[in-house]
Parts: sequence; structure tokens; C-alpha cells
Amino acid sequence: MSEIRKRRPVDEGERVEEEQQKEEIDSEDDKTPEEKLTEEITETIPEGTDITSEVLDSALKGLSARWREWIIRGIFTWLMIGGFCLLIYGGPLALMITTLVVQVKCFEEIINIGYAVYRIHGLPWFRSLSWYFLVTSNYFFYGESLVDYFGVVINRTDYLRALITYHRFFSFCLYIVGFVWFVLSLVKKYYMKQFSLFAWTHVALLIVVTQSYLIIQNIFEGLIWFVVPVSMIVCNDVMAYVFGFFFGRTPLIQLSPKKTWEGFIGGGISTVIFGLVVSYFLCQYRYLVCPIEYSETLGGMTMDCEPSFLFRPQEYMLRESWSGIMHLFGMKKTITMYPFLLHSLALSLFSSVIGPFGGFFASGFKRAFKIKDFGDVIPGHGGIMDRFDCQYLMATFVNVYISSFIHNASPQKLLQQVCLYEFK
Repeated sequence: MSEIRKRRPVDEGERVEEEQQKEEIDSEDDKTPEEKLTEEITETIPEGTDITSEVLDSALKGLSARWREWIIRGIFTWLMIGGFCLLIYGGPLALMITTLVVQVKCFEEIINIGYAVYRIHGLPWFRSLSWYFLVTSNYFFYGESLVDYFGVVINRTDYLRALITYHRFFSFCLYIVGFVWFVLSLVKKYYMKQFSLFAWTHVALLIVVTQSYLIIQNIFEGLIWFVVPVSMIVCNDVMAYVFGFFFGRTPLIQLSPKKTWEGFIGGGISTVIFGLVVSYFLCQYRYLVCPIEYSETLGGMTMDCEPSFLFRPQEYMLRESWSGIMHLFGMKKTITMYPFLLHSLALSLFSSVIGPFGGFFASGFKRAFKIKDFGDVIPGHGGIMDRFDCQYLMATFVNVYISSFIHNASPQKLLQQVCLYEFK
């Protein structure tokens, strides 16, 4: 026993020495305990689902937590819907600026989580590099949009012509500057963490910047290609919450315990009906169906056009099996409808079945870091990214759908390409 007692202090000293040595080895072996990491992240990332104003707190203090959440979410949902309607009234420019603002805020919320991890080790430059890559990516993508839609006008200005001709080269040079900056910022002990967060930044850029660029492209095809898909996602989100709140009994997916099959099915059916009704209504307005193009005659953007085939009522002959049934009731054997309604049906099915998986993906991401929300901007909802997780997925589908099944080169587009070639 005496020998064991004499050796105990030595064992303690060795243990302390080993812990000190562990702090000095490379990051591959420097493992921070998961519980400590997630606690620090949770303290750093604000969560807004339960944040309310003092006025609402005093007005709703007598209600249960469930109904308080219902009322708060309802109030701010209607406020956001009202703001969305005002933006539509403000026109394409207001929508594009809002898209850019939302993009920056979503990027900030995603990067803040990475920054919480990064800051634990006191490593330099992560946030600065992340924002630099955001600016560089926007320069490339939005520069591409300017070339596509305003290339002829910009080419007529001598000092801007080089920006059009060498746009991709300039974008590449800007990216290389950030790449070299990152390499020079590497710290010997933390290579694994730094490269992981370098990838983190690029994934955030892929999720946020690329999708917002596609949203801008959808807007240029006509506001209806922006308004209808966004409205469908909003409808699906709201109605899934309503059906889940009142009728939800069967869990849908482990990533989101509050999501139920009743909410998923109810939201899906509501979205299909809503999509057809709102599409029929919006097809009647040129302001919404005309593509946004630059008019040299007017010297600015125009949304005046002769509506395309998609937005003019067309008569369709029913199949013989249906024709017989219609004849029995004294109805015509043809049906008149806007062709866009068929495309609207495809969009509503995607937003109902696949769209929610954008939210499930975001839920999995948040669960990985033990956080409830991406931020605290919107009381009752959380951060901006909490509201736009499904919208980004939907925007990508709409852009792919347009290019695959809708898009045809317009005379203005072909003329612009010819003019650009002549200027070069």
C-alpha cells in the first residue's frame, strides 16, 4: 500500500503532463469534447422562436405555451405575407434588392455557426475570408446577369467594355486572391479545422449565393415565375403547420419531431388547390407574366409584351371516355384553360412533396450543432434561414424547369447576342 501511495503523485503529474502535450499536437488529434463544443455554439447562436416583445408577453401571459406559439407565429406570418405583397407591388428592382439582402443575412447565419466553432481555437481570418468569398461570388454571378441582360448597353460605354469582355477572368483573379489569402492564414496546429471551415464557407456559398442568382433569373423570366413558387412554399408551410397543430398525431420524420403525416398531407393538398387558384388569377395580368427585358427604345427596363401561349386561354379536347360523361350532363366536350395551370400543377406537386425536405435538411443541420434556430430576427419563427430553407430548393427547381420545358430564345435575346458579337 505504501508503494502505491508513493506512486500516486507521479501518476497525477504524468496525467497533467500528458494533457499539456495533447494541447500542442496537431488538430487531427486535438479533439474538443462534443458536449463542450455544442454548449459554446448554443450560447453564441441566438434563437428567436421563443423571443417576443414585452407587449405580446403581457397580452398572452394567460395562455399555454402551445397557444402562445400559435398566435405569435400567426401574427408574424401575416406581417411577412403583407410585406411580400408590398414588394411585389414595388416591382422587380425591389424584389431583387430584397433577394440580395436575404442572401446576405442567410449567409451570415450559416457562417456564424462556423465562426462559433472557429473562434474556440482563436484562429485568424475565417470571418473576413468568408465575407470576401461572398463578395467575389456575387461579383461573378450578378456580373453574369448584367452581361446577359444589359451587355449591349454596357458595351457602348468604353470604360465598361473591358468588364464585359474579361468578366470571368476578373472573377477568377478575385477568387485566387482569396485562395492565396487562405493558404497564408493556415496555422500548423489547426490544419484540419481550417480546411473543414474553408469547405464550410464554400458549401454556404453554394446554398445561398447560387440559389439567389437563380431566383434573380426566375424574376427576369416574368414575376409570375417568382410569385407563384414562393407563394406555394408559404402556403405549404402555413397549412402543414395548421393541419399538424389541430390534427397531427403520426410523426413524419425523426429530424423534425413536430412534423406529422397529417400536416404533410394536409399541407400538400392545400398547396395544389391554392397553386391552381392563384395561378389562374395571376395569369390575367401582363405585369406578372411578361418577361423583364431592356428596351433600347424606352432606354430602360420594360414589362410590356403580348402574353405568350402559356398565358392565353386555350381550348382542349377531352378524351372520349371523359367526353361521354360530359355529354350526359349536357356539358361541352372541350375545356378552356390557361396552359400555365398545367405547369403550376407540376410546381405545386414539387413544393408539396419535395419542398419540405429543404426544411428537413435544415433541421438536420441544426440538430448536428444542438441549436433550435439559425437566428432571432423573426419572433416565433427564428432566423431568416429558418424561413427560406425550402425557398432555395424551390428556386432551383423552377429555374431547371424553365430551362428544360419552357425557355425559348426570344428575338430580343438573339439580337443582343448578335450585337455583343459585333462589339467584340
